[in-house]
Amino acid sequence: MDPSAETPIRILLVDDHSLFRSGIRSLLQRHPEFEIAGEAGDGMEGVKRAAQLRPDVVLLDLHMPGLSGREAAQLISRETPESHVLMLTVSEEAEDLLETLRAGACGYLLKNIETDTLVAAIHAAAHGESVVSPRMMGKLLGGLRGAPAERPAAPSLRGEGPERLTPREREILGFIARGASNKEIARELDLAESTVKIHVQNTLRKLGLASRVQAAVYAVEHGIAPPP
Repeated sequence: MDPSAETPIRILLVDDHSLFRSGIRSLLQRHPEFEIAGEAGDGMEGVKRAAQLRPDVVLLDLHMPGLSGREAAQLISRETPESHVLMLTVSEEAEDLLETLRAGACGYLLKNIETDTLVAAIHAAAHGESVVSPRMMGKLLGGLRGAPAERPAAPSLRGEGPERLTPREREILGFIARGASNKEIARELDLAESTVKIHVQNTLRKLGLASRVQAAVYAVEHGIAPPP
């Protein structure tokens, strides 16, 4: 189906650097499936614009004067839950990643990512999926594998133990811990991507987890190693 024939994904840009917003706006406007619903130059304005515009995705910077991106993410997630917050930042600190995920963001991307990665991430976020830059996922999981005293606190995880999972679900959970996408898992296991998606959904439901990021953290904490 022609993407331009579908309802466009409405995006709110929130960043205190106008030149960066201009560049992202120009980049995204080349894609007919996207519509720039509005812009904001700081966190508080971003919260207000999100409430007014009800965008599908909010691209939100982390470090801004006044209300921080983490605080803005928390307010937007609470007051405009239909808008999915996707952090777009230069910070490579695992603690910043964890704090924004706790605040309600569905994803965390670095500003030096490729255009194709950003486009795919916006599509995923619009459908409620979690997206984290591979480099940040590696840092997060590396920290969780370290000594307990060095670990950043993990997101609160609920649900049953891994014994409830089938062997295939445990295998797929290991791939998730490696940061693999459904398409990559399907290729590795010679399965249909739709089958992998069902396994992932069942795994999240059984473990009481809300996202792939939480699933990756869970896998590491419970010794479910990524495949080599």
